[in-house]
Amino acid sequence: MNYLKYTPYIYLVFAIYFIYEGVMKWNESENKPWLHFVIAGMAIFMFFFRRKFAKKINDQNKKS
Repeated sequence: MNYLKYTPYIYLVFAIYFIYEGVMKWNESENKPWLHFVIAGMAIFMFFFRRKFAKKINDQNKKS
């Protein structure tokens, strides 16, 4: 279960990738990159959510 503390960072990697893809498509002529930015925003949200949830669970385990 030690790997669970590293899994939220996978969301950051996905966010960086989708931001990069969005910017690259923005520079092209007729492509609409909005879906890439929405997915990147969701990945950033999931990073903070998973990190907060993991901390909450860890604190509950310490109290027990």
